[in-house]
Amino acid sequence: MAKRLHLIGLVAALSVAVATPASATEESRMSLEEKVGQLFVTYAYGATADTTDPAHVAANRKELGVDNAKQLIEKYHLGGVIYFAWAGNTATPAQTAGLSNGLQAASRLPLLISTDQEHGVVYRVGEPATQFPGSMALGATRSPALAHEAGRIAGGELRAMGINQNYAPDADVNVNPLNPVIGARSFAEDPGLAARLTAAQVEGYQRGGVVATAKHFPGHGDTNVDSHTGIPVINHSREQWERLDAPPFRAAIGSGIDSIMTGHLVVPALDPSGDPATLSKPIITGLLREKLGFRGVVVTDSLGMAGVRQKYGDARVPVLALKAGVDQLLKPPNIDLAYNAVLKAVRDGELTEARIDESVRRILKLKRQRGLFANRYVDPNPVVGVPSSLRAAQDVADRGVTVLRNSALPLADKPAKDLVTGWGTTAEPAPAKLAQSLTRRGAATTVLPTGAKPTQAQIDAAVAVATDLNVVITNNASAEQQQLVKALQGTGKRVVVIGVREPYEAASLTGTYLATYSYARPALEAAVRVVYGEVSPRGKLPVTVPGHFAFGHGLTWRI
Repeated sequence: MAKRLHLIGLVAALSVAVATPASATEESRMSLEEKVGQLFVTYAYGATADTTDPAHVAANRKELGVDNAKQLIEKYHLGGVIYFAWAGNTATPAQTAGLSNGLQAASRLPLLISTDQEHGVVYRVGEPATQFPGSMALGATRSPALAHEAGRIAGGELRAMGINQNYAPDADVNVNPLNPVIGARSFAEDPGLAARLTAAQVEGYQRGGVVATAKHFPGHGDTNVDSHTGIPVINHSREQWERLDAPPFRAAIGSGIDSIMTGHLVVPALDPSGDPATLSKPIITGLLREKLGFRGVVVTDSLGMAGVRQKYGDARVPVLALKAGVDQLLKPPNIDLAYNAVLKAVRDGELTEARIDESVRRILKLKRQRGLFANRYVDPNPVVGVPSSLRAAQDVADRGVTVLRNSALPLADKPAKDLVTGWGTTAEPAPAKLAQSLTRRGAATTVLPTGAKPTQAQIDAAVAVATDLNVVITNNASAEQQQLVKALQGTGKRVVVIGVREPYEAASLTGTYLATYSYARPALEAAVRVVYGEVSPRGKLPVTVPGHFAFGHGLTWRI
């Protein structure tokens, strides 16, 4: 199948080359409808391009007006498709590769196939692909070399599955502990550290063969509003923006990044109009293009998010984004409405076809640079998660674990019995993963997951079985999670808290506390290694925990 698809791609490419004079540009051979289609990136449900699965067909009809991704591409001449686990796109590496090949075969021009594989707390492709612990864990290592290697491995695995554009790394500088949407997705609160790691990871991803995408320009790190549900306002002065927010984006551009994603956030010092950056010509064209000199592809964050929808209607948003200077329009809430709104804007003269051509040229240039015109297909049996890659992920995790407070470690003895309790979900069974690491070390382990808000009955049950070692997993510790920790500490037995997201929660907790910044399997294994004294903790806080722990804090000891 892969060989046949490869030959189809080569024949198509040769046919175009023979039929078209060398001086002609690709966009000159395209209809207006095809050009506008190249600007859109959206999702479709299904494990295959031509899915007939009743549930996926029904979902596609309801949300997209078609049966499957093949019909969607044919109807709107899409330039890109984005994958999600919830859409059934990334069940296994072989399934994902097959979907990618099917989508590419359905399109006259090669597609940019994208996903959000930041690792850590945001990922769309799970095991057996290599799972890295994410940006803030890398920030705790302070190592550009590790950031580069993580990007190279992750990029190579995505490309092997036919995903050629990754919406990572997150270049936001998380200076606000109350930030509800970035947090551990950021490398650090320090602009210099964030810039070094952003640049390194950009180079790693692109060396691995995928388009890297720094986000969310002009910087989403200082807000207490989630742009999925509201409109964040960043009240940084121009000088503060230059000092705090700009360095990672400048570094990404300096490293030759292919793509930058806009943020749906208002920055009055950069544009006093009140428009979100995605729709702001002063920010996208004036600042990003002209001042910072970015010549690559600009992609919007999802156009279904409240941060970009509240001021203007869904028909206006894609038109205004193009007028601002963006190239790719990601995940509009109504693809038919958005596509036809752009066509109408061109036919009515609000947008010129020359403006559409500018974006189409950038997109096609990127596809050529990434080798998609030469060969858009991949091996139907991709190899991911090889031992060397898993070791690299474990090394990042081991070096990132940060001990903020300690009264019990390393263990002087190997406990015969362990309890693992606290945060976990059906989709993210962190207690079960951690228990597997403990069990491998010979302990009889009881697992009592409680979710984000343990009930009193769950707390009582955990206290009733408290044993030699009690490990509590916390995730932005709610009042209920805090109560669970206190109740177990009240038994007088050893309690270790492992925080798997932002470390700011440590201010509300007492006792031994380790930050992993992630609930990926290597991060949980690394925490157990530290607890058992198999590795020395080396992580340094990449953020400040106000009133408690300074940037750079991290306890260590020799093994």
